[in-house]
Amino acid sequence: MKARQLNHHNQKSQPEPLRIGVIGVGSMGQHHTRVLSLLKDIELVGVADVNVERGLDIASKYRIRFFENYQDLLPHVDAVCIAVPTRLHHAVGMSCLRSGVHVLIEKPIAASIAEAESLVNEAAESGCILQVGHIERFNPAFQELSKVLKTEQVLAIEAHRMSPYSDRANDVSVVLDLMIHDIDLILELAAAPVVRLTASGSRTSQDRSEGNSYLDYVTATLGFANGVIATVTASKVTHRKLRRIVTHCKNSLTEADFLNNEILIHRKTTANYRTEYGQVLYRQDGLIEKVYTSNIEPLHAELEHFIQCVRGGNQPSVGGEQALKALRLASLIEQMALDGQVWNVDNLEFVKPTGVSFG
Repeated sequence: MKARQLNHHNQKSQPEPLRIGVIGVGSMGQHHTRVLSLLKDIELVGVADVNVERGLDIASKYRIRFFENYQDLLPHVDAVCIAVPTRLHHAVGMSCLRSGVHVLIEKPIAASIAEAESLVNEAAESGCILQVGHIERFNPAFQELSKVLKTEQVLAIEAHRMSPYSDRANDVSVVLDLMIHDIDLILELAAAPVVRLTASGSRTSQDRSEGNSYLDYVTATLGFANGVIATVTASKVTHRKLRRIVTHCKNSLTEADFLNNEILIHRKTTANYRTEYGQVLYRQDGLIEKVYTSNIEPLHAELEHFIQCVRGGNQPSVGGEQALKALRLASLIEQMALDGQVWNVDNLEFVKPTGVSFG
C-alpha cells in the first residue's frame, strides 16, 4: 500500500493535524506519548500495547484511545512511533509500512541485518517515511559538536557510553542497546569507510550462570580510510552514567558531554606577562572555550523532524539506510567481541557478512 496522503484545509491553507499513534508504551514509548501530546498541529489518536493495564493507564493520562492490538490502531493514523522490544521491530514495522503508515521506529532498526534490509526495502516500495530513533543526532551537544568539527582536522575520536545495570532493553547486548548510538555518531563524524576493527567484551558472572549470552561491556577500536582512529566503549555494569565523545584534532581537543549538554574546546596557546625587569608574573599554557547549546529535549527535536518529513516528503536525517549502516557495523563489533577475532578490509581470511558497507 502506498503512503497515505495528507489533505489540507482550503480556507486557511493550514495543514490538517497529522494523526499519529504510539505502539508500545514502555520505558521509551511513554516519553514519545508525552512529547507528542505537547506538539502542535498533530492529533495524538491513541496508544497500543499488549499490557492492557499499562496501556489503559497511559491512554487515560493523555485522554486518548487505547488499542490492545496495534493493527486496530493503523486505520486511524497517518504515522506511528514504534517502541516495542527489538525482536518485534520487523514484524510491527512491516505491518505499518504495508498499511501506508509512516514510521519512526526506535533503534536499533531491527534485530538482524536481513530484517533491517526488509524494512528499508518496504519503506522505499510503499513511499513511506522510515525514520530510526538514533536520538543522539538531535542532542544539542552533538549538533554543536558537528559545527565545531567542520573547521577542525579530526585525528581520533573517543566515545564512552556507560550505565548502571537496568532491567530495560535486556533482549539485546550492550552493543545494540547503547554502543549503537555512538557508532552512528562516529560514522557521521569520521565520514569515511571503516577499514580495520578490533573488539572485546565481557558478561557479568550472574548473566553467565543464567545462560545469557548477551555482552554487557564492550570496547572497540575502528580505523577509517582517512586515517581517523575511533575508540568506542559501552557498558551496562558501570556504577556511573557517562555519555561523552572526545575528539582529538590537529589544533584542539574537544569534549562533548551529552548528559550535561556541554562542550569544551581545549586549545594550545602560550603567553607570558613580564614586568619591565623581565620577571614573569604569570604564564598561560592553554585556552578553554565553552560552547553554549540549546536546552531543547532531543526527543522533542526528533519527533518534530519526523513530523516535518512526513508533511514535506523529505527523507529523515537518520533514515533506514543510515540505521542499517550502523547496525551492520554494530553486528560486526558484537561478533568480534564474542569471537575475539580481528577484522581488516584486506584480510581475506575473515569473510564479511553479506552486504557489509560502512562507507
